[in-house]
Amino acid sequence: MLTLNRCARYFPALLLFALAVSLANAQKAPIQITADLSDAPRKLFHAEMDFPVAAGPLTLISPEWIPGHHMPSGPASSIVGVVFTANGKPLEWRRDDVNLFEFHITVPSGVATIHMHVDSIVTRRVSQRMAALEWEALMFYPAQVPVKDIPIQPSVKVPAGWGIGTALQPVSGGAYPIPAAGSTTKFAATTVEQLQDSPILTGLYFHEYPLAPTIKPQHFLDVAADSPEDANLRPAVLAEAANLVREADALYASHHYNVYHFLLTLSDVAGGMGLEHGQSSDNGVGEKGFADDMHQLPESDLLSHEFTHSWNGKYRRPVGLYQPDFATPMQGAMLWVYEGMTEYWGNVLAARSGLKNAQEYKDVLAMTAAELDYTRGREWRPTLDTAVGASILRGGNPAWSNWRRGQDYYFEGEVLWLDADTLIRKMTDNKKSLNDFVKIFLGKGGNTGPLIVTYTFDELVQDLNQVVPYDWATFLHDRVDRINPHVDVAGLEQGGYKLVFKDKPTKSERMMTAAEGRRGGVDCWYSIGLRLGADGTIADVLWNGPADKAGLAPGEKIMAVNDKVYSGDALRDAIRDAKDPAKSIKVIVQADSFVSTMQIDYHDGERYPALERVDGTPAYLDDIIKPLTTPEKAPEQKKEDAD
Repeated sequence: MLTLNRCARYFPALLLFALAVSLANAQKAPIQITADLSDAPRKLFHAEMDFPVAAGPLTLISPEWIPGHHMPSGPASSIVGVVFTANGKPLEWRRDDVNLFEFHITVPSGVATIHMHVDSIVTRRVSQRMAALEWEALMFYPAQVPVKDIPIQPSVKVPAGWGIGTALQPVSGGAYPIPAAGSTTKFAATTVEQLQDSPILTGLYFHEYPLAPTIKPQHFLDVAADSPEDANLRPAVLAEAANLVREADALYASHHYNVYHFLLTLSDVAGGMGLEHGQSSDNGVGEKGFADDMHQLPESDLLSHEFTHSWNGKYRRPVGLYQPDFATPMQGAMLWVYEGMTEYWGNVLAARSGLKNAQEYKDVLAMTAAELDYTRGREWRPTLDTAVGASILRGGNPAWSNWRRGQDYYFEGEVLWLDADTLIRKMTDNKKSLNDFVKIFLGKGGNTGPLIVTYTFDELVQDLNQVVPYDWATFLHDRVDRINPHVDVAGLEQGGYKLVFKDKPTKSERMMTAAEGRRGGVDCWYSIGLRLGADGTIADVLWNGPADKAGLAPGEKIMAVNDKVYSGDALRDAIRDAKDPAKSIKVIVQADSFVSTMQIDYHDGERYPALERVDGTPAYLDDIIKPLTTPEKAPEQKKEDAD
């Protein structure tokens, strides 16, 4: 029994212990959050939140480092209208002076719950007919607590007549009925970690398509569009999406979700998106993005890429990219696995499932390899640094971007894993492949629900050695950590092809140019080293290329070519004519308020990348994109292979 003096001596410790127990007990009850998307057409979301609390200081925080963004992109600047109340009375709050995502409140004695109202200004992923909610736009939770340990129960209110698509489970069970006016859909309790990973798609023109019903768990394609006809996807697209589910099932031989929803917006207003989640993906394309084969080609690997992330990136995640909360900075050193291997499998699965045909796959691969080879920043910056520096390389002005480098870990990773795949096939006479590796690496633990299992570089090497013994550590270090002035083409060559340049673009490149609305612009990257807008404004100049040596710079505007007023055709004609050494390419350039004449010394004509088959070598590249399952045929005729 403690004496009075001993009680006084131990009182501070006892008080802290009691407060900790009180907070722990309070947190057993979930936070309640109701997202109101009724004002989405006005670019506003609202939320009401109730937090179980104990008396004393409380710090609430919103996410800063969002998984999949690879940079601090939290919504702090968009959060407005913040009001805290307890028992109906307002509470004072103060933002932290250092961490601007934190809000400090003092909870009065006797208060067990505080209420928070918040508005969020939303400028993307909304239109007059749809909205996509990523919960970090509205969600707050106690700071300095692992987000996997914080229970939360979400609800959502949407405009009358709008449908809902999400991997969250309604408390009523069953499907997702179109809510009546003013109604709220309540979902089962989850954790802050999982809620952030569970977006919601809602729209007036909403369609939910079941995919590959024989594959379990269930898979759905949820579509919201700005017009009703766009929400009715072509039978070919639905067949290809179902093929994707079957192909991924055969490739990965495991699932790490209880249900999977592809969330897809078709809108020229809501903006593009490709964001991975464990049990769903948030995908956005233009309103005609899947209307025909031409528009589909640039988007052909979107669904397969984000779907692959459920295994690679969400379930298996590099140790540096998984933190206990959304406040601790992520470390991107292994993004060439997280994103690079996903880029590889996303394109392979797109080809295997029919979202793109075999020739389109090879044409796009040639464009990728050429782009990487003509990225001059590789002369000073290794792929590793594009991953480590990912948070400072997203977006930005395109000026001199080839010298800076961007998020090249995506496409460098793609050619690296193609190299590994073809090397394994070469060493085993095509008896083993990277298919065998991903069954080991991504399938550990068998079928699970949503879960995060981290890995290290050493585990990656060990799992590769299970497929075929090799010095994989050196293989990876040489390609990732070291400066490589040229792209890794070993995968292409081991696959039976070589990268070449021709005087006309492939059919796939012409289709992508038309689909992306770049008809007026000119891409002379592999000839004179320029990319220009329709009006002749220079977007980028190839470092140490002919235009660079002539003194041209990004942001300048070509006004005339060889005494003709500038046009794309005039510039292309000049490049073709200059194959005659006696002819030159003379341009009149405006830089700010000054005009000058420059001469570009180039005489090799137009050049566009393509793959060319090497006779007498194994066509492993063709083997890689062969379906593992029997493809489903759509009622309508599917596209033929491109020229």
